Amino acid sequence: MRTDQLLTRLEPVFARLDREPERPAHLQTPQMSRHRIVLLSATFAFYVAIVVAVLTTSWLVRLDWQIMFFRPYEQWPQIHAFLDYLVVLGQRGPTAVMVAAWLGWRSWRQHTLRPLIALGVALLLLNITVGSVKLGLGRLGPHYATQIGSAELFAGGDIFPSGHTANAVVTWGILAYLASTTVTRRVLSILSGVLSLSVGATTVYLGTHWVSDVLLGWTAGLLIMLALPWFEPLIARSEAYVFELREQWRRRLEDGRVSEPVAAALTPLLSAGGKWRPRRADAAEAAPVAAQTAAGGHSPALRPGPHAHPVSRPHLIRSERTPVTPAGSRRPAHTERAAARSARPATGG
Repeated sequence: MRTDQLLTRLEPVFARLDREPERPAHLQTPQMSRHRIVLLSATFAFYVAIVVAVLTTSWLVRLDWQIMFFRPYEQWPQIHAFLDYLVVLGQRGPTAVMVAAWLGWRSWRQHTLRPLIALGVALLLLNITVGSVKLGLGRLGPHYATQIGSAELFAGGDIFPSGHTANAVVTWGILAYLASTTVTRRVLSILSGVLSLSVGATTVYLGTHWVSDVLLGWTAGLLIMLALPWFEPLIARSEAYVFELREQWRRRLEDGRVSEPVAAALTPLLSAGGKWRPRRADAAEAAPVAAQTAAGGHSPALRPGPHAHPVSRPHLIRSERTPVTPAGSRRPAHTERAAARSARPATGG
């Protein structure tokens, strides 16, 4: 009785895990609205202000040094072990794998590649924008600072802006960006904001980044998320190109223009929709071929398809072949043997 009740309760859960028959119609892509453009402009102005404040060694740099000398990791050592694990949520590799796995499942379930392509575009923008500023300014971290009160710029470093912080904003923010409902988008936006703030504060606690690094990292990640709707046409064209490429390979498989090993490898991928299978000769078409082969006919049957070619007769081993008795005896007739004996010369006894 309890087992039946448990199965009844699990039916809605398994039903939600089933694939949707088609792409949901309510999924809407964010648009570059006037409100978003205003936020993007204000965020960019704040980004420039932080860079200028560090370049001019202003009060922000003095704040960096004050917090560095405060050494938060020595003030609260009891939370050091926990924060060592928390900061992993801002590393590029682990976070990208976790988020890509979730978005890949969504892409498979909703028959769309937009989630994965949007993640790839966001990470590409992150690497280009943040990486170029890091290498261009070359700032050293707190543990490698050489001169007290200096901004430590153009010294071969790569920590300004904070890559951990920017990656946390983009990687977790993309989940809110791709949410299908307004409520889900708001909840995920709050969670990703709290998570990215926590990762940034953790890097300051551990002494791996200045405060200004974290501020610029937050701003850089937010700029990418606000500008992502501009790349929606590119995402749509990329998705259409991939699906068109898939259809081309399907036609090649149906026409028999792909070798058997390649066809065996591509069939599971191209039949992801659940309705397509490579065209094969069915039993009704194969029956006349088998009958003609068994009867020993010489006219070859043709396989269906645009590239018709003869079907070779199956090769039988010796034990499977039907024995054939030759017609007549292999020995010559008696009259022929008598004539042969009379033609021989006689020998003396």
